[in-house]
Amino acid sequence: MFLENQDAIGLIPFIRENQQQFYRLAFSYVRDSETAMDLVQDAIVKAIQNMHTLRQPDRLKTWFYRILVNECLMYLRKNRKLLPIQSLEQELAAPEQGNQDLHEAISQLPPHLRTIILLRFFEDMKLEEIARITRTNLSTVKSRLYKALKLLRLEMEDKP
Repeated sequence: MFLENQDAIGLIPFIRENQQQFYRLAFSYVRDSETAMDLVQDAIVKAIQNMHTLRQPDRLKTWFYRILVNECLMYLRKNRKLLPIQSLEQELAAPEQGNQDLHEAISQLPPHLRTIILLRFFEDMKLEEIARITRTNLSTVKSRLYKALKLLRLEMEDKP
């Protein structure tokens, strides 16, 4: 049984202590209570099954949240409920060479918004890193990111 595995023992208290945060995160993706609970449960099962892949126990939180977010995104993709901004984020995360319209739209953004898009999606930096680089607080970086994504989405919808 997994409880005999010393690696999984640290996971159990972590799950118990953070179950409300997990639920809130899942709910923010799917906006359905039962589905959110199912997604958290699926993430917990995957984490227990894959605990042996966690090489740095001090990164348990990041590792588990990645599993949970992936579960939520997979659910949204399968149910075709992916929000336009999330679709745009995925496109930005892996831009194709031929997507000139997207690159042109990015170049039209005000510099403070363009910087955040470029650092986040082309340099793959975390929001905390971007906040340090731009010398702004994290909430400002987040609001600028969402504003830039909204502007890009509107610009891309206007393209033929």
